[in-house]
Amino acid sequence: MQPPKNKNAEKAEPFYRLSVPKQKTSSEIINEARNVLRTVRTQRPFTPTEHQRKLFGSGSSRAPQNRPPSVFSLHASSFDLAESRPVSGVRLSPLDHKPVLVTFAKDEDSFISLPKPPADAAEVRRVSSVRTRLFRRTSQGNFLSAKIVPSYQNEEKLDPEEQAMMNNLCRSNNNCLAEQRSNTPFNDESRQLICNEHISRSEREDSLKGRAGKFLLQLTGESRSVNSDGRFADEEQQFPCDQMKKPGTSSSWPRRTGWKRRVAGLEDETRINESEEEEIFWHRKILPILHELEKVEDSIENLCLACTKLFQALNEGNMLGKRFNRRSVLLKILYKLVDIDSDPLCLKLAKIILAMKVDGKNLLSVCKLAFKICRDEKNDYIIQNDGLLDCLLEVLRTEDLQKNNEALLYCMGAIKFMSGNAVLLNEMVNKGAVEMLLQLMKQINNIKENDTYFSSLGHLLVQLTATLRNLADLPPARCQLISNGAVSELCVALEQHTNDKDVCTYIVRIFSKLSSYNDFCAALADCSRCYILFLALLNKHQKQQDLVIRILFILGNLTEKNNEAREQFFKERGSINTLISLFQTYHELDLNAQKWYHERGREEKNHPKHPSEAEDVLIKLIRVLANLSIHPSVGAALAAAHRIVELLVTVLEYKSVDDCEELVINAATTINNLSYYKVKSSAVQDKKLHIAEMLLKLLMSNNMDGVVEAVRVFGNLSQYHEICDFIMQKKIHKFMIALLDAKNQDVCFSACGVLLNLTVDKNKRGLLMEEGGIGKLVDCLQDFGPADWQLACLICKTLWNYSENIASAASCFGEDTDTLLELLTSLLDEEVVLDYSLGADLRDYQKLYWEREFKPVAEKLLDRIQSHHSFLPTVTITPF
Repeated sequence: MQPPKNKNAEKAEPFYRLSVPKQKTSSEIINEARNVLRTVRTQRPFTPTEHQRKLFGSGSSRAPQNRPPSVFSLHASSFDLAESRPVSGVRLSPLDHKPVLVTFAKDEDSFISLPKPPADAAEVRRVSSVRTRLFRRTSQGNFLSAKIVPSYQNEEKLDPEEQAMMNNLCRSNNNCLAEQRSNTPFNDESRQLICNEHISRSEREDSLKGRAGKFLLQLTGESRSVNSDGRFADEEQQFPCDQMKKPGTSSSWPRRTGWKRRVAGLEDETRINESEEEEIFWHRKILPILHELEKVEDSIENLCLACTKLFQALNEGNMLGKRFNRRSVLLKILYKLVDIDSDPLCLKLAKIILAMKVDGKNLLSVCKLAFKICRDEKNDYIIQNDGLLDCLLEVLRTEDLQKNNEALLYCMGAIKFMSGNAVLLNEMVNKGAVEMLLQLMKQINNIKENDTYFSSLGHLLVQLTATLRNLADLPPARCQLISNGAVSELCVALEQHTNDKDVCTYIVRIFSKLSSYNDFCAALADCSRCYILFLALLNKHQKQQDLVIRILFILGNLTEKNNEAREQFFKERGSINTLISLFQTYHELDLNAQKWYHERGREEKNHPKHPSEAEDVLIKLIRVLANLSIHPSVGAALAAAHRIVELLVTVLEYKSVDDCEELVINAATTINNLSYYKVKSSAVQDKKLHIAEMLLKLLMSNNMDGVVEAVRVFGNLSQYHEICDFIMQKKIHKFMIALLDAKNQDVCFSACGVLLNLTVDKNKRGLLMEEGGIGKLVDCLQDFGPADWQLACLICKTLWNYSENIASAASCFGEDTDTLLELLTSLLDEEVVLDYSLGADLRDYQKLYWEREFKPVAEKLLDRIQSHHSFLPTVTITPF
């Protein structure tokens, strides 16, 4: 019984032909992905770790003279002592009256003798010289226990007039001290000024040894004393007498009214109480620790311990920050310790100085100090056990970007170094560093290219993006990057700094790493401007391999699973021309490298195992083309792009799979995808015989992945009669039959596809009888049928084509007839289908494909065999 002619239409279907139902099901989508077009995966480009920690890596595009240094010297002199003064909160008005000498009442301050004002300019200079020498002497030595050198022991002699002026000033000072002791609640001898050189040596030492830090030297320049009300003495009056007066003390001093007005504007009862409490805390807790720090001859361990106690005490006394009366005293001591040049000690110092909220030059210096500590990887352990990260993050959060951009640069550089340590990296995420860094990036993005700070902020952006790249390794950080809109901010930064290769490289590295994850890849695909930016970078930095390869990797990720991304990229102006230009550039570089290699007669064993830089770019570029070709209209356009097909074929010509496996296989996969499209101007169709010859070389290799890919291409090309003849002429069909023994589903699937197309030609159907082809097809059906209905359907279609002119089942299928009948009967039993499903998640898919694809073909084949078979002997079937 011959089947009707119209039933034979199924047999001529090409192996990779798509069915086009009204509405695609999930099974049909999976079927298309396997049968027709395939995306290509590849490894993310490798980024070597820098051996040394620097602001800018060895591959930086910045010239050394155009970038901030990573190595510098740092001393106590690097800090600005004047900036250490606390905020007084008072803006003093200029005095508009001349001082008038007043006669004091006998019962009030009658013992105070004031120096007469100088009569001329020369005398003014002498007075100034005297005061300068006086204060210079008193400021020598350490800050808390300065020893006074009597004038008669000083090498510098004063002339009689200067000596008289000195004595007059000291008398005035003594009188003020006497009044202060009578009025202040703290009757402490340490309040006396050090300039009193008539005090005996033993009295001075006793007074200054433990408590002299309460009020320091009264200086006009480098050191100043602090009054009980929390202000510096030289912020009120030049003469100490009036400064020591309490607001309630009656006095006829001419400037008393102005002084009283300023006090009334600032101080209230709460402020006075707080100042008194602070003073008590200073003496009891802080001063003893400062004395320990002055012992520079002590071991580093003792100094570090003292610093730890100091930070704890300052925190306990709420003395961290700017509004601390003796802030300048404290900072001067800390700055002095920087000269010891010990990383553990400097770490403690940097933490305290940053907590004191310094700014200006001091902020820059302390950020450099932190940078210097973090630059040495050996310090990571001690940094982990300290709170330096919190202080640096606070600087990023609070400091003005434009005013302190250099300080922020070194602060960010220190944080970048920390991010190279796994423990500190996790700590950053937990402390909200991701959101903080993105906020900083937003501020930088608001600075336009014509702004004065634009160039210097580019240096800062390099450190910031390098840190984000390290953070991108952690899953929690990736979630925070997506939720905080990192994609849009990074794209803005990329657009504004297109000419800065360093910034572009780090941002592209972030995208390269994150685009490997589906959620971020989807967010990036939704940013429509990213395609324009990537194309602009590819055109501008075409020969920058490290940049180009990562952009191509990103584009490959975007186009791997997103059909809209494929279409959007293709529609961007010049997108395909850019890819062709890159293909030609790196193809030539690879050819030149290969030529250089062979000219020097290198042995094959010395050939590098990993792809060269040019090969790696080509791998990523061809992957983009393969993924783009999944889209119907894009794939058809690429199939007609002769230059692209020529370059792909050239890869197969000059490269062997042993030289660069991934490159050759990617090229074959792309040709396979393009060969699916039957367009009039198809370049694949024009070159099909030449392609078949190149594939034969791959087919004969020992690389199974390469063999399978070549078989897939033959599966598409074998729809053409010329290729079928080529296959028979080169005995390729025997190779396909042999592959059925591979016991590998994908290999059997591809080989069976070629055999299916060959059996369309009546003159070539007899090939299945060679090399035991029928038996091997039946074995494949028995081995893989219940688990792979696609393969089972393909085998049945091949046998259907083969048996079109069947006379008898025995003559057509030979000894495999009975086995085939039993198999088909069992595989058409729905209970068997459900029993052999791969799992609950695939049950619906298996059943749907079985009903729509396998069952119709298997039923026709079974009916044909039964109608041409006279009896059915019992055959034992091995259970599935």
